[in-house]
Amino acid sequence: MPSFPDCLVEPMTGTAKPSRLLRWSHCHVLTSPVATGAGPLLLAGMSLLAPSFAMGNEEGDTTEPRYPPLNTEVMVPDLPPAPVDPLVRYRGLPSGPAVDTPSQPIAPAIAMGPPEPIAPPPVDHLEVALDWYPSPRHAALYIAKALDMFEHRGLDVRLSTPADPEVPTKLLADSRVDLALTRQPLLHLQVDQGMPLVRVATLVGVPLTALVVRRDTGIESPAQLEGARVGHADQDAERILLPAMLADHDVSMDSIDTPNVHYRMEQAMLEGRVDAIIGGMRHLLPRALANDGLPTRSFAVEQHGMPRHDGLILVANRNELKRQRSAIRRFVSALEEATAWILEHPTKAGGGSSSPNPPWTLPSTATPGRRYGPA
Repeated sequence: MPSFPDCLVEPMTGTAKPSRLLRWSHCHVLTSPVATGAGPLLLAGMSLLAPSFAMGNEEGDTTEPRYPPLNTEVMVPDLPPAPVDPLVRYRGLPSGPAVDTPSQPIAPAIAMGPPEPIAPPPVDHLEVALDWYPSPRHAALYIAKALDMFEHRGLDVRLSTPADPEVPTKLLADSRVDLALTRQPLLHLQVDQGMPLVRVATLVGVPLTALVVRRDTGIESPAQLEGARVGHADQDAERILLPAMLADHDVSMDSIDTPNVHYRMEQAMLEGRVDAIIGGMRHLLPRALANDGLPTRSFAVEQHGMPRHDGLILVANRNELKRQRSAIRRFVSALEEATAWILEHPTKAGGGSSSPNPPWTLPSTATPGRRYGPA
């Protein structure tokens, strides 16, 4: 009878090891969980194939045996455990449009909770001191504020009117405001006095002031100002404008009385406390006095000895300029946009029915120190 290779099973572990050649009748099945459960099933299959195996196992038959004889005890080795699906622990979890992988098991298609609030962009605060109470020369500032041009550039701008016309640049030099409006002659005068001021923009590039004289005084030329009372509101009017107008005439500054009338230019003229005003706005003061019944004469300063200059400029504190450079650039950009808007919509900017409520529609006798226009 031919012999068959056999196996020996180690006790308890169920690990098969090759062994010497034995007949199948010498095999023994050692107890193991796999062998015990699979043995009967395998034996039943072997019993069905037994006749054919016996036929091929006759004495002298040279045919290779195909199956062991019936009732032969066989050994079933332990089988390796079935492979575990690496994605089994991810199945059933919510997923998004992307392909789930072990490293990224969940890709939600929608937000699983409320979104985090978006932090607002940083805002730079700027306080701008006007040179006078609001008037049409300040239109660009109020239009830019009313139409949110400052806000769109990350600026929170506050426009304020000081209680005295000489205060804005002093507040700026003391770093109590961020920007101030003034005139080119006054800037030159105060820089010469040592104030840390620097121009950053020009709003009006022509002179705006004039010498306004009461008609009933009989003064028809600056040459006739000797012995007159000429009121002023700013240093540059008294120390630069008036001396320049008198330089070509035989009139001494000592022969003229120059009281400071502050904001009360119109009242001083109406009450007869002064004969003339130097530095008054040529487009406002004569009209306001005419409305009150007082005729006047006006002499433009650039036509009587004063060089042409910028009538309204924006100045900053030189010591704070580096810190505020970005905010000032955005502020000037907003003024440029507002100026373009005014040129395109002159009726709306001037106080028409669809105007953004310009503050200069208030009377020229507006209360000093009060804030006007949009907050």
